[in-house]
Parts: sequence; C-alpha cells; structure tokens
Amino acid sequence: MSISKSSKMMLVVTLVLLTGLGLWRFYPQHTNANTKNTTEQTPNEPKILYWYDPMVPEQKFDKAGKSPFMDMQLVPKYADSVNTSGVSVSAAVAQNLGIRVVKAKLTEFSDGLSAVGRVELDEHRVYAVQTRSAGFVERLAVRAVGDTVRLGQKVAEIYAPELLTAQQEYLALLKITGIADIDTLRQAARQRLQLLGMAPQEITTISKTGQANPRIGVYAPASGVVTELLVREGGQVLPSSNLMQLADLSRVWLLLEIPENDASRLKIGDEVEAKFDSLAEDYFTGRIDYIYPMLERSTRSVQVRVVLANSKGILKTGMFANASLAGSRRKVISIPSEAVISTGTRTVVIIKEGQRFRPAEVRLGAEKKGQSEILQGLAVGEEVVASGQFLIDSEASLNGVLARLSHDTDTPHEMEMSHDMNMSHDMEMSHD
Repeated sequence: MSISKSSKMMLVVTLVLLTGLGLWRFYPQHTNANTKNTTEQTPNEPKILYWYDPMVPEQKFDKAGKSPFMDMQLVPKYADSVNTSGVSVSAAVAQNLGIRVVKAKLTEFSDGLSAVGRVELDEHRVYAVQTRSAGFVERLAVRAVGDTVRLGQKVAEIYAPELLTAQQEYLALLKITGIADIDTLRQAARQRLQLLGMAPQEITTISKTGQANPRIGVYAPASGVVTELLVREGGQVLPSSNLMQLADLSRVWLLLEIPENDASRLKIGDEVEAKFDSLAEDYFTGRIDYIYPMLERSTRSVQVRVVLANSKGILKTGMFANASLAGSRRKVISIPSEAVISTGTRTVVIIKEGQRFRPAEVRLGAEKKGQSEILQGLAVGEEVVASGQFLIDSEASLNGVLARLSHDTDTPHEMEMSHDMNMSHDMEMSHD
C-alpha cells in the first residue's frame, strides 16, 4: 500500500508537535525538582553548611545556584561530612594497601651512648716476679716476652750464697736435741728461709733429706703471660730485684673516652657491649668498673674503665673497640621508628581514629633498636600507622594536610578530594 505525499507531511508534523509537547511538560518539572533539592532541605536531611563547586572546592557560597566558574550547579556541604583533620580510608582499602597500625606503648629506654675504646691489661692482675736474696741466675725457664706460664711453675733457679748458709744453719738445728727451746730456734730458722725467698715445698724437701740445696727455685705467682723479661741466664740479681713481670689476661680492661657532657649520664655498674672489627661475629659484655676523676684537657673527655672477661684469650691488648653504653634506664612512650615521617621542617606520625587518619606533630627523643622515644604529641594506646603511611597520604595530600597545622583556611573537602585523587592514582598504578 502506498502513502501519498500529503499523508507523509501530516505524519511528520504530528511527530514534531508531540515531541515538543513532551519536552515542554518534562522540562519545567525537572528544573523545579533540581531547584527544590538545592535550595530546600527535607526534615531528615543533614544540615547544609555551605555550597561549593567541586572543581573549585576552596570557594564557598552561602546559597545554592549555578557555579560562576563552571556550567554546573553548586553542591551542598553537609555537617556530618566535615572532619576537622585527616582523610578517610575504608577498611577494605586499608587492607589492600597493607596498612599496618601499632599502638604507642610504654617501654624501657636507657640514656645510652657510643664510644671508642682500647683493650689494656687489668692492672689488678699484673705480678712482679722477684728474688729476695742476692745471687746469680743459673737457669731460666722463661726465655722471651709473650711466653705463657701457669700458677706455681718454676720460672728460674738462683744460686744465693746467703740462702745456702741459712739452709745449713736450719739443718744443724734439726740435728740438735736436749736443748731448751730448741723448737723455737728451729721455727725461727725456718722462718728466716722463707723471708729470704725459699719456697715452703723446698724447705720441706731439705728437712726430709737433710741436704742443703745450692739452687733455689723462683715460682710464678699466677698464670699469665710474660710482659717483661729483665734477666738472662748467668746474670746477677740483687735482693728485691724484678726478674720478670706477668699479666693474667683472663680478664682485661676496656678503657673508653667519654665526652665531658655525657660523663654525668653514666654510673658504676652500667652495662657495656663491645664490638671489635677483627672479631666480627663476637660481642663482649661487661660493666663499668671505674670512672676516672681526671678530665683529659686536650680532648675534654673522661676515661671510663670496663672489665671484660677473656677466659679464651681472644682479646689482645691494644685492640680497639666500638662500645655501646646502656646508661640509666627509664620508662618512655615509644613507637616503631618506621612510623615517623620527617618533612624537613617538622616530625609527624599518622594517627588512626576509626576509619580516619590524621597527621600529628611529635617531638622525638632517643632511638634504640628500631624504637623512637616520643617526648610530646602522643599518648599511650594511640594507634599510629607503621607501614603504608605514604599510601594514605601521598606527597601532595600530605603537604595539604600538614599545611592545616599552620593554616586553618584549607577546607576538609579539599583534603579529601586531594586524597581521593592521589589514592585513585596509586590504585591505578598498582593495577597497571
């Protein structure tokens, strides 16, 4: 069936009229609805604080209307959406980003410090080996400095004429009988041998054999190392002259140089941990034994003495050590050092409050073993972000939030928009 040209024209005109009528009926109602939503509040609607253009959030308007910047209606800002600081991150996003939160807690800190020191002999364990009678060294068992000796070892034999005469007098008294007070005389003669340097075991030997010994032995008073050798075989010795010097190295001193300003923080008994470059895998611990009363004028330092056990003889005199001194102990608020953000002008941490995160400026104290002391800005139990804080606040949003610490003109919505933009960018980068 064909349609005439007049019928086609009537059909087109009818469609145009119907379309125009529909638009006319719809447009006023839609416009009025939008106007009502932007100018009036329903009873259940939160209080509107102001209106703003999302593209220019820092500009606030007292009433609804069209934005002077963009061809769009202004958006209301509700009271329940305002938070004076921080950004909001949902639990799901926080979990996906691997955000780890820890609590500020009380821990024990010490006013520790580091120092450099050197190993020296324990002067309480240095021994002089002497003879009390004049004579000659007929035999020397120790030949060089550095030789080791043990307690009671015979280190030399001395021919001493005076001591030989004293032995003969003592043996003669042992043979005499029937004289009053003979025991007293014998005891006096025996004591004289001891005063001349004869060992008790040698006196016992000659008492049993009845024969004087022309050579007397000189014995080591302690186990140790020969640090000085002052005689040779055949040499002459005088009463009370040193034959050699021994040092017991089973315990040594570590002498530390402590700056004058830090010396008052230490006390006798404080624990010290020493590390030696030549002994990379070994740590030595000891305690402060003495704080010298003299100040070294050239270095303005105080010498501190630490006693270290050295039963295996690993430590050698002259070795240098890096020491850590514990100092006095105290209870402080601390958090992991990784939770601290340094902006260059201030130090902040990110505090978690519900699902919101806000920066807080803190003042730090000492740092020990990955923990930072908080002097101001945090309370015990407050939660801080230990990892992922740079994903919560990227550099742009962090700078904007931190600026609020000194400028109150920034709007909360601006911070949220900045955060959302940076967060979206981070998420896109991670998906890529």
